[in-house]
Amino acid sequence: MSSELEYLKSLVAQLNEKIKVLEAKITPSPVEQLRTILMGPPGAGKGTQAPLIRDKFCVCHLATGDMLREQVEQKTKLGLQAKKIMDEGGLVPDDVMVGMIKGELENNQKCKNGFVLDGFPRTVPQAQKLDSMLDSRGEHLDSVVQLLIDDSLLISRITGRLIHPASGRTYHREFNPPKKPMTDDVTGEPLIQRSDDNVETLQRRLKTYHSQTGPVAEYYKAKGLWHGIDAAQSPSVVWDNLRGVFRSN
Repeated sequence: MSSELEYLKSLVAQLNEKIKVLEAKITPSPVEQLRTILMGPPGAGKGTQAPLIRDKFCVCHLATGDMLREQVEQKTKLGLQAKKIMDEGGLVPDDVMVGMIKGELENNQKCKNGFVLDGFPRTVPQAQKLDSMLDSRGEHLDSVVQLLIDDSLLISRITGRLIHPASGRTYHREFNPPKKPMTDDVTGEPLIQRSDDNVETLQRRLKTYHSQTGPVAEYYKAKGLWHGIDAAQSPSVVWDNLRGVFRSN
């Protein structure tokens, strides 16, 4: 009986040790915690890379456009405030957007190891307000990554883009077509082409992006946080470059 008990104890000890090893592999250490901003024009690949960053580093993906829509739908205090402003044709104030981000950092358990911020900041005052909010929490950015790509290539990418509205999954008629035309591979639901995914609208959006984002990039370059990555490469190469940036921080 005693030998059997000893055997079981040793087995439990081995199992506990194995559990520790496995937990260490899937639970990020403090070194792997990450607070980063992903910048880039529409179609540069933020929607492809941000979920990879989220899953690899176990951080939250804060896409400010999605956050804003969600807050409006849930009729939160900030959402109601933003809806009133948008209904009147105004732009949502920076303080409201920073407040939404702060709310996620405080209340979203997925943000405990950090975040990848997508779609904000778009101006230097927004970047300054974001810095102030993070300072108040005793946090700081680790990096700011800008996906760099030629406008002409972007236009060919975006005009062929197809989207599954419910999940945000994206396809491309030429580069990444769905298995069945205009049908989501996972759910079988219809895909759509966004109404603003046309050449004229895209050229206007790119002009706005460049005029706003140039100063933001310079702001973060001065802080030593900015990294540029060639987004014309294949998504897997872009991902390898991203991981290289995060390892070097």
